[in-house]
Amino acid sequence: MVKFSEKIGYALGDAAAGGITWKVMSIAFPLFFTNIFGLSVADTATLMLLARMFDVVTDPLMGSLADRTQSRWGTYRPWLIFGAVPLGLVFALLLYTPELGPVGKRIYAYTLYLLMMAVYTAVNVPYGSLLGVMTADDNEKNQFSSYRMVGAYAMGFITLLSFPYLQKMVGGSEAHQYAVLGAALGGVAALMTLACGLMTKERLKPVRAEKFSLRPFADLVKNKPWIYLTLIGICSNFFNGFRYAVAGYMLTYCLGGEVTVSGLIINYTVFMTFGEVTCMIFGGLSPKFTQIVGSKKKAFIWSAVICAVTSVGYFFIPMDPAYIWLMVAMVILTSVGIGFYSPLLWSMYADVADYATEKNGTSSTGLIFSSGTMSQKFGSAISGALVALLLGMAGFISGTNADGQTVVTIAAENMDSVKNMIWMLFSIFPAIIALLMILLVVKYPIKK
Repeated sequence: MVKFSEKIGYALGDAAAGGITWKVMSIAFPLFFTNIFGLSVADTATLMLLARMFDVVTDPLMGSLADRTQSRWGTYRPWLIFGAVPLGLVFALLLYTPELGPVGKRIYAYTLYLLMMAVYTAVNVPYGSLLGVMTADDNEKNQFSSYRMVGAYAMGFITLLSFPYLQKMVGGSEAHQYAVLGAALGGVAALMTLACGLMTKERLKPVRAEKFSLRPFADLVKNKPWIYLTLIGICSNFFNGFRYAVAGYMLTYCLGGEVTVSGLIINYTVFMTFGEVTCMIFGGLSPKFTQIVGSKKKAFIWSAVICAVTSVGYFFIPMDPAYIWLMVAMVILTSVGIGFYSPLLWSMYADVADYATEKNGTSSTGLIFSSGTMSQKFGSAISGALVALLLGMAGFISGTNADGQTVVTIAAENMDSVKNMIWMLFSIFPAIIALLMILLVVKYPIKK
């Protein structure tokens, strides 16, 4: 019987990765890079696209390397224990805006962003793989996955809700505020990652292929459940990625900035916080929902239907701050679906890993879970890149002038075009992705 403390320990891992580092990278980075750091929309899009090509190589290699690690701390845990400090440090440096010209800023951003992706991979791929070796019981895997999602969303709730208040507490320029908060949040993320590595146990020993071989990579291409689940994972992260990446622009340009209601500051981080707390609650209810529906596959389909319907509904809300609570209500309803399917995705990766071990005779748990991390980063960053590109096409212009100052320009004749594009990126685009996700889940062959 797995102890409650170990479930909490495992949850801390995604509280750090999903609730702090990735949450800030997903929701704040597009707006941060264009409006505060001073990159152009083209540079921002190119940076995120380049990082994805980088991840296509590093994520599978990291999974294969993790599978072959042997140490006194186990197979996957040492990567968390020794990767905790680099994760927090690089994250802090990435939110720092140096006093450089356009070329210097571009070099700094590209170098630190790619380094952040590498460190995140070195920690998060082994973290996901832990689920495959902590227990053989399918129900306990679902519980661990549920705790993971609750941890991520609970910490995401805390991070996003407190962000505008912490900014005001820090004071100074926005660049200074992000730098200070980056250092503080990076430190918390490092401590949580270290705690996860120390509080968890590896009870199952992977059936190792000790020598490096390309066979596990070839086997993946023949693994039909893995192909479908990877595509589902990319779609789920595309769905979230569009919404998170455009939320800052939506509050800034469609609703005129912060909306204060009865003393509550609703900026873009607080706006998405309502979704975080909903995901936390319904992520905890996901195992029960799955039991009621009858299978992970059916539960995922119904969850995606909720996301599709509510996303379309959001499009028809008037673009006016007076309707802020209706917008919040629709975000909450959408997050019910996200909360239900998020734990299922990682539990399904464990099913695919078990399927691969049974079929091929050796464990490729780390390699398979690395595809989950890759789809997470691929979906989030490509959607972020598309947001930047589409806003640029609509007339949004940003960059750094010769004096190193950030400049953002939207011509008056392009303002409506930019606003409409932002609104669609938060509603219609995610709805289309949710429909595609439903089609893929229907064809997913494992019926657990």
